[in-house]
Amino acid sequence: MPLPRTTFSALLWLGLALGLALASARAAAPVPAKIILIAGRPSHPPGAHEHRAGMLLLQKCLTGFSGVVTEVYDQGWPAVEKEGQRVDNHAVFEGARAVVIYSDGGRNHPALQGERLAVLDRLARAGVGIGLIHYAVEPTIALGQKEFISWTGGAFEIDHSVNPHWEADFTSYPSHAVTRGVKPFRSLDEWYFNLRFREGMKDITPVLVAVPPDSTTSRPDGPHSGNPTMRAMVAQKLPQTVMWLSDGSAGGGRGFGFTGGHFHSGWKNDEQRKLVLNAIVWIAGVEVPESGVASSLTDADLAANLDPKTPRPAAAK
Repeated sequence: MPLPRTTFSALLWLGLALGLALASARAAAPVPAKIILIAGRPSHPPGAHEHRAGMLLLQKCLTGFSGVVTEVYDQGWPAVEKEGQRVDNHAVFEGARAVVIYSDGGRNHPALQGERLAVLDRLARAGVGIGLIHYAVEPTIALGQKEFISWTGGAFEIDHSVNPHWEADFTSYPSHAVTRGVKPFRSLDEWYFNLRFREGMKDITPVLVAVPPDSTTSRPDGPHSGNPTMRAMVAQKLPQTVMWLSDGSAGGGRGFGFTGGHFHSGWKNDEQRKLVLNAIVWIAGVEVPESGVASSLTDADLAANLDPKTPRPAAAK
C-alpha cells in the first residue's frame, strides 16, 4: 500500500533535515591538532638519549587524547626514499600545529642541516608551536641560537651553559595550563642550566626551577662542563630554570624547552612526563585538562623500541 503523499513528503523532509544536521555536525567538528614528533638518531650508551623510544612513549601517552593526532619520524628528520637516498620530506609539516624535536644538539642538530632551519622558522612565524627536548635545546651560536630563542625563548650556549647530572627538587610551579595536575617531584637527570634566554625573559614563563647542588661544579671548566659564571651562581644558591615556556605573544607560535630527558627511565616519573605532555598539547593550541594530560606507563612500555646500542666497557679498577 503506497504511503499518503503527506507522509511521504514528511519523511522526505525529515531525511533532508537529518542529512543537513549530520553535515553541519561534521563541519562543526574541530580538526585534531597535528603534532609532528621528530626523534634524533641513536646516541649515547643504552638507557640514555633514547630519542626514538622516548618519542614513541610520548606518542603512546597522547594516543586517544581528544583534539590531537601525532606522527613520529625517527632518524632525525621526516624523509622519503628517492633514487636510493633519503631526501627531506617537508610536506609532512603541512597542516601541523606543533613540531617537537628530541635529539642530539650542537653542530649535529638535525634542525641545523640543509634548509631545515629555514623551514622551521617559517612554520614558527606562521604560528606553529616548537618544542625542544634535552640536547635538542642546544644549537650553535652562529647557527640556530637566534632562531631557537625566537621560537622557544631560550637555548643552551657552549662556554656559558652547563650539563651536569644532578637530582633536582621541584617544589612549586607557576599557575599555568602546562602545570595543571603536576605535583612536586624530584628527578635525577642531566639538567642543563645557566641557559641563554630572551632579553628580559620577555614572554617567558619558567616552569621547572631548582637550586643546583655544589656537586654540579665538580668538573673542570670546559665548553659544557663549567665556567666561573656558573660556579658563582651555584655558590650563591641561585635557582636555575631548566624548563620554560614562550607564549608566542611577540609573534609566531608557542614554544617550550625541557632540558631533562637524558635518562630514558625519567619518562616513568609521572609528574615529569605529565609536564612534557601538557607542554606538547599546549604549544599545539589545545586546551590542557584541569588535571593535566593523564597517562600511565609500564616497565614493558619503557623497555619497548630501545635502539640497539653497545654498552660502554667497564672502567678499569
